[in-house]
Amino acid sequence: MKKMVFSKKRFSSSPSKLSYYSKVFITCSASIVCTAGIVIGSTLAVLHVNNTNGQGGGSDPKLSMIMSEADSFGKLTGSDMEADSQALGLAALMGEDHDVEAKTPNAEENESTTLTYTSYRVKKGDMISLIAGAYNVTTDTIYSANNTITNSRLIQPGQYIKIPSMSGILYTTKKENETPATIAEKYSVDAERCALVNNLDQNAQLKMGTTVFVPGAEMDWETKLEINGDLFKLPLHSYFYISSRWGWRPDPFGSGRRSYHGGIDMACPKGTPIYSAKAGRVVSTGYSNVYGNYVIVSHGQGYKTLYGHMTRILTSTGSFVDTTTKIGLVGSTGASTGPHLHFTVYKNGKSINPTNVVNFAKR
Repeated sequence: MKKMVFSKKRFSSSPSKLSYYSKVFITCSASIVCTAGIVIGSTLAVLHVNNTNGQGGGSDPKLSMIMSEADSFGKLTGSDMEADSQALGLAALMGEDHDVEAKTPNAEENESTTLTYTSYRVKKGDMISLIAGAYNVTTDTIYSANNTITNSRLIQPGQYIKIPSMSGILYTTKKENETPATIAEKYSVDAERCALVNNLDQNAQLKMGTTVFVPGAEMDWETKLEINGDLFKLPLHSYFYISSRWGWRPDPFGSGRRSYHGGIDMACPKGTPIYSAKAGRVVSTGYSNVYGNYVIVSHGQGYKTLYGHMTRILTSTGSFVDTTTKIGLVGSTGASTGPHLHFTVYKNGKSINPTNVVNFAKR
């Protein structure tokens, strides 16, 4: 019989095979890198086009007079509520820091006629509604006691806020001889408690400019919208992208200098309908070398809005408009790089950041 002999073989890759696989690996890697580079480059190019097309000029001195004129539309609500934090004194700011969990007054404490204040330091993740709930007061109470909170979305960690020991708002008298009784009647609250909280007689006549705390009172609806950043609606009801924001920016016309942009540019197709961002009265329409065809609307409470670069104006001076009124069509008139709406919000004659009073997330 023949013996079966099994030989052991050492398996190894030859140098030629290693070289081949190395070349394949390097070639594939280079292809992936090149493809990624093309995709990233294309994306950046698209973003660059989207952010530079549809921009316009920053300001027109000829329109500044219109913006600084007193409102002719008047207030939309009858409330004269006004917060005056100075009336609380510096003591509230110098108090001890408190965590939200440190104090949660019960209902009986909130009905007390002794008014005190707590100083609270905002922490990361805090919201006014949560702080108010922890201290058993309304959000109106905190907003009214802190006139530095002009927008609920902008509170910052480390910021100090004052929290009254009971729900209510601060009110500053608008005329001579107002009394706790007449103020309580204005807000439909208890006159006796209003007087006791302020250590006054119900019929005590107050000088104009006197600030009192009105327990149980609430802010008017319009003031709440303003603080929550929802005072104005979007002037475009269809798709747009923000091609230029409010504030300093590179000059869109290639001068190489920085220029101040007093509004927000909202790029979209030519002919897109433009609506008034809030009810008001049209105080000016016309043509500007900067804004092209424009419309200015007065809304009361010191607010005006400007809509620029229209291809066509659909309203006239003196007309009353609201958020369903088409006031013009998007165009590229005046100093403009492409079709867009230039939207400016003015408060007491000065432009403010529209994102503070318009919720651009609601699209």
